Amino acid sequence: MTDLDDTDMAILRLLAEDAGQGAGAVGRSCGLSQPAAWRRIKRLREAGVIKGQRLVLDAEALGFGVTVFLGVKLATKGRVSLEDFERAVGAIPEVQTVEHVLGLYDYRLRVVARDLSDFERVLRRRIMTLPGAGEVEANVLLSEERRPGPL
Repeated sequence: MTDLDDTDMAILRLLAEDAGQGAGAVGRSCGLSQPAAWRRIKRLREAGVIKGQRLVLDAEALGFGVTVFLGVKLATKGRVSLEDFERAVGAIPEVQTVEHVLGLYDYRLRVVARDLSDFERVLRRRIMTLPGAGEVEANVLLSEERRPGPL
């Protein structure tokens, strides 16, 4: 674990809100010069505290009006490796996240589709035909509120 001071935490909060900010903007918000902010950000990346940056797209604006969380239970754990299932499900473009979880299901998937009939097509033709796919439970997302996290 890296020792983080209050300035490091302020930098992380700013970048969590908008990862595209430059070191100059971050520095101004934290009372640092641009080079000092850049050095701190670089140190946080090298320490593995910052793992990367990601572009967040609005699925609905792109024509994907339905988001479904799927719980997937593997039918035959011994005959299909977890890696094979993960590789196959990861190749489906509509699957945004693949999470290996403990509980009733083995995996939790976040799937986007244009509408419910498009989701049904993805489920029947792509997900249910995966190696080892067994029981599934679908939960349709009604609304979502993004939280900044524990920082």
